[in-house]
Amino acid sequence: MRILLIIGFCVAAIFTLSCDQSKPLNPEPVKKADTIPAVTAIIADPSIAGNFSTQTQLTFDSSRLDSFLKKYPLFHPYSKDLKKFYSMRRYAYAWYDNKGLIEQTEDMYNRIVNIHDEGLPQKILYMEEFRTLMENAQAAVSESGSLDPETELMISGEYFNYARNVWTGVPEEVSKKLEWFIPRKQLSYDVYLDSVIAAIQSGRTIDEPLHPQYNRLKEYLKLFRGFEKNGTWITIKGDRKKYVKGDSTEAIKEIRKKLLFSGDLANDNQSAVFDDEMETAVKSFQYRFGLKQDGIIGPGMLKELSAPLETRIRQIIVNMERARWITNEPAADYLLVNIPQFKLSVFENNQLNWDCDVVVGKEVHKTVIFQGDLKYVVFSPYWNIPPGILKNETLPAIKRDPNYLKRNNMEWNGGKVRQKPGPNNSLGLVKFLFPNSYNIYLHDTPSKPLFKEEKRAFSHGCIRVSEPRRLALYLLRNDSSWNEQKVDAAMKSGKEKYVTLKKTVPVSIVYFTAWVDEKGKLNFRDDVYKRDARLMESIFQKSNIAGNNIKK
Repeated sequence: MRILLIIGFCVAAIFTLSCDQSKPLNPEPVKKADTIPAVTAIIADPSIAGNFSTQTQLTFDSSRLDSFLKKYPLFHPYSKDLKKFYSMRRYAYAWYDNKGLIEQTEDMYNRIVNIHDEGLPQKILYMEEFRTLMENAQAAVSESGSLDPETELMISGEYFNYARNVWTGVPEEVSKKLEWFIPRKQLSYDVYLDSVIAAIQSGRTIDEPLHPQYNRLKEYLKLFRGFEKNGTWITIKGDRKKYVKGDSTEAIKEIRKKLLFSGDLANDNQSAVFDDEMETAVKSFQYRFGLKQDGIIGPGMLKELSAPLETRIRQIIVNMERARWITNEPAADYLLVNIPQFKLSVFENNQLNWDCDVVVGKEVHKTVIFQGDLKYVVFSPYWNIPPGILKNETLPAIKRDPNYLKRNNMEWNGGKVRQKPGPNNSLGLVKFLFPNSYNIYLHDTPSKPLFKEEKRAFSHGCIRVSEPRRLALYLLRNDSSWNEQKVDAAMKSGKEKYVTLKKTVPVSIVYFTAWVDEKGKLNFRDDVYKRDARLMESIFQKSNIAGNNIKK
């Protein structure tokens, strides 16, 4: 299932979801497509101007900020942000006007106190004090006629804590330890706070710097926690190893309810017979879970149907965290590989053009999560055997079999070994290079049967493409010197030929095990590299890092 994308500083449309078991799991279809973007190097968004607030007359003494930080030391990690923000404003109140606390501040307050809805374990810094200050803010102004710097600073301090946790996620050093090497988005929180305040003061919706995929997952998190609270989650316990169309058993009724519940079945006729309508629903479910769409309820589908609710909630939370890391800056044309999905998606003008199956690295040779710029198409390539494979596999094979090189169309090349071009070359008839330090690239393969497998983690780390000819034609589509006949000839020539693209194409290799598709349906995939549990642990450990040793 392809991951679809909407890019820009915008908040995804909020779906109206119900915890009622009679409601389908998926929300209303969205009008725009949404994927994980091809990420580029990021800086703080220059379009966000500073100092939007029109209120400049009401100010407080700068010494009050120092007193505030002394009284509330857990805000010290944000002291630079607070000082920079208020010095730029010349210490003008941001959350007050001459009538007191502005009415829309309630929106920010609700976001902060409901941080649990963001799938985070953090508690609110000084929750009791924050609540008391907010409850008494207007009364204090009415009685004394003066504004309260402590409440003002408390709201801003809470904002910075909220923004760092919700909009950025775990520190970048943590994501790198989890082998995510795509550059993380960067934000200037003090500058962005001005735009937040401007939105609040004008009554506009706050445009959060979060990828739309994040908000779609967030709505499902809310829905699934509703199931948890109300005990409405359906878990299937089948009485057979598989079910096919025409079967009749009471378990079919339960599976039918589950498919209605998940949004794959439109209506429940309560029949115990596996009918045509149910077969269509089964294929829909299989599509969302990356299973073979054969309409048969086999062991793989039964496993997904019986997954505990806690498992699904954790999957949503960890992928919300990954979505926090993604920039909203678009690249018009780009390639995207989602490792757990085993898919390559090709985007043109920010719209999905086509996609195809891929084979990625096996768990012991994981494909790296990073980005690059595709620069070369190489027809009839040599395969220069990587040092690790040469040492651990090729050289031992040569010692065992003196004819190994000849049988595999290989040759020595300057103390190294390479496989000559040809139909049996391990890279197939064409490869696609985006120079990187990981020695990862896209390529053809003679091992076509592997694309028929559901779980396609078989390579040494590079990415095998099921439609390499189509990809070559797409990349050279704007080059008049290339056509289908010339591409076909180059692929079969047996002579290596490098073609430099006139314009490089961004490539992002990402890792998402849950996402919401263009129809508003939730997709899940197996955690092929066992990364989800480690990330979940890091999310909860984050509540214990500096600045987050929090009391209620």
